[in-house]
This record gives sequence, structure tokens and C-alpha cells, in this order.
Amino acid sequence: MKFWPALVLLVTLPAAAAPLSWPTNGWTRATPEEVGLASEPLLAIDADFAAGKVPLVDDFLVVRCGSVAFERKYSHDYAEIYYKEAHERGPLNAHLTGRYNYFDPAWHPYVHGTDEHTMQSVSKSVTSATIGLAIARGDFKASLDTPVLNFFDAKSVRNVDERKRRMTLRHVLTMTTGLDWDEDIPYDDPHNGSSLMEAKRDWVRFVIDQPMAHEPGSTFAYSSGATELLAHIFKRATGQDIERYARRYLFTPLGIRHYYWKRTPLGVVDTEGGLYLSAGDLAKIGYLYLHDGVWDGQRLLSSEWISDSMAAHVNLAANWNYGYQWWLAPYGNGPRYAWAARGIGGQLLLVFPEDQLVAVVTAWHILDGTPYTPAVIDKLRLAVRDFDCTRRGSALEQRGN
Repeated sequence: MKFWPALVLLVTLPAAAAPLSWPTNGWTRATPEEVGLASEPLLAIDADFAAGKVPLVDDFLVVRCGSVAFERKYSHDYAEIYYKEAHERGPLNAHLTGRYNYFDPAWHPYVHGTDEHTMQSVSKSVTSATIGLAIARGDFKASLDTPVLNFFDAKSVRNVDERKRRMTLRHVLTMTTGLDWDEDIPYDDPHNGSSLMEAKRDWVRFVIDQPMAHEPGSTFAYSSGATELLAHIFKRATGQDIERYARRYLFTPLGIRHYYWKRTPLGVVDTEGGLYLSAGDLAKIGYLYLHDGVWDGQRLLSSEWISDSMAAHVNLAANWNYGYQWWLAPYGNGPRYAWAARGIGGQLLLVFPEDQLVAVVTAWHILDGTPYTPAVIDKLRLAVRDFDCTRRGSALEQRGN
């Protein structure tokens, strides 16, 4: 699924300090002070989450200098909390049970009692990463300026006009397709484009058949449907299934051994919102981007893809911007941006490239769309102190001697 629109700009990538360790086999642990963080702002965020000021938060995790410096988990009985909604058919429960009943406790927010939490629209950013990986490996050869209809039998697509013929892969990545799509209304509204799509059997067909409302590239319209087109495009461009490709070339190198990725009724990977990851494994995605696409000496994503993904392809309100399925969130007094992947219900991955900081929040306040990202960013920034991560490595080596 999904997201509430709101969020990032081209940031010149700083030279990343050599990480103390790579968390392929698990994160090391540190106190906040050992990695140049003040505890008080982190404890303040924790207190807000625990008190329900941001409702139904499940995980809060902060990484700096290659170690988890702060982590909290919060327990909720979702079977009781959403009992009524789970048994009433509606836009977020079109099937009454199973993967696309967003109140079914077997599927949301954790899948079948595991630690894998629904990512919702954070899946979009991981989909973007997988496409970048396939480009770097030479398996995805199509240019980003390739017309989207090249990946379809255009004769079978409805509502084709010159504007739809001009829609490119780059427009899909930047949510500027021009398709007639409304996802700015609540997801429990029966007119929401994403909810309408998920009630269908053939999601890809539903999206590509939509009429055009704008010239491609001219208007930002947040669209889960646009991202779902990427599952089809990836298969046509590479001949491979995007979930299996991500498992082999992205998740396995990062040591992500446990995940789940939902599929549509026709078996197409749900690239727009179907991924489940643990909070610690989601942080690994942020850590990969923090280190310019390199993981433990192996380059997975090109520097060009990282830079282009985090460029301000679309300027939005309140100085937010949008890249390739990533948001760019402003903070501080100057033109500084955090890279953000966000999903409905409170899923959040934040990367602060200038501060060597990664933060993760998972939650399931699916009926409360109150934005909390700016407040979390501000409080996280209060915790940051100038710190050279290589100093910590030297200190630990001396301690070991």
C-alpha cells in the first residue's frame, strides 16, 4: 500500500566514515554516548511513544557508527484493538480475511506472529533499490526514459492517448505519471485509488487502464498504483521476478534472512506495499544508502543511483521533495535533508547522511493519519553530537588490548 503524502532534495553525499562493523550477521550494540548521541532526546521520544502520544508504535530503533544505540519495543493487542474493523467489510477490509484485511491480526501488523512488520509504502523505496541494483548489475537495460507502454501490449490498454504514450519509467519512479489517480483521501474512503486497486483481481491492468488527467512530468500525484506497475515492468525488462531478485542480490548480501513479500491475486509482487521486515533489517536498507550503496566492501548500488534517487525531482509543500520512491525531509536551519521511506500506519525509515544516523519506527495506527515525522526528526537531531565514528573503533581496539 500506501502513504500520506508529505516529503526530500539533492544532497551532496559526504565522504562516509568507515563503519566500525557491518551488521550482516546482526547489529552490534552501543550506548548512545558511545556513538555521540545524547540520551535525553531519545528517552523523550520513547516516553511519547510509550504514552501513546503517537498511537500504537511497535518499534523504535536508532543506529549510529554501525551499532544500535537505542531500541525499544511496545506491545499491543491488535486482535482486540481492531476486532470490530476486522469483521466489517470496507475499503481496508475488502476480503474480510487474509492478506488484504488490514485489521486481520494474523497479517497486520506482524505476519503470522513473527518479527516481520508490515512496511506498507516503505516497500516502494525497497522496490526502487531493487531496480537500481538490477541496473548496476546490467540486468535492467531499459533507460528510465523508456515509454511505459513499451512494456505492455499497447493495443490492449484502455484510454491510450498521446499523453499516455509519453509516460516514461522515470515518471513512474517520481509519481508524475499523469494518470487520473486520487490517493490524497483517507485509505478507508471507498474512492481512494489504492483501495480500489486492491479490491480488484488484476491490479496492473486496473492501473494502466486509468485515463490520463495531466501531462506526464507536470503534476505530482502520490500513487501506489504507479509503483505496482514497476513489478510488471521489472519482469518485462529483466525476465525475472522482482521479489526473487531482491532476495538473491539485495537481502542475502545484507543478511536479511527473514522477510515476507505479499502478492496480488494474480501472483504479481505487491511492490507498492506488500513487504514485511523486522525493524533491524529495515535499518540495514538505510545503512546501505548511508554508505553510498556499498556493503562490506561490495558495491551493490551505484553512486549515481543513490544521488539520483535522492535528488529533488519533485518540489512539494513545506520544502519537502520527492526522488525515486524516496521522500526528502527538511530539517535544521539550512538546506539539509533526511532521506525518508514512509508507509501508512506509521512506518518510517530515516537516513541522515551528514550525521551518520539511521532511525526506524514501525507502528499500526492505520485509522489515525496524524503526521509525526517532522517531530521525530527534530527530536532525533537534538540527540546528535559531533562525533567521528572512527574514534569509537580506535577506542574499542584499545579496550580490547
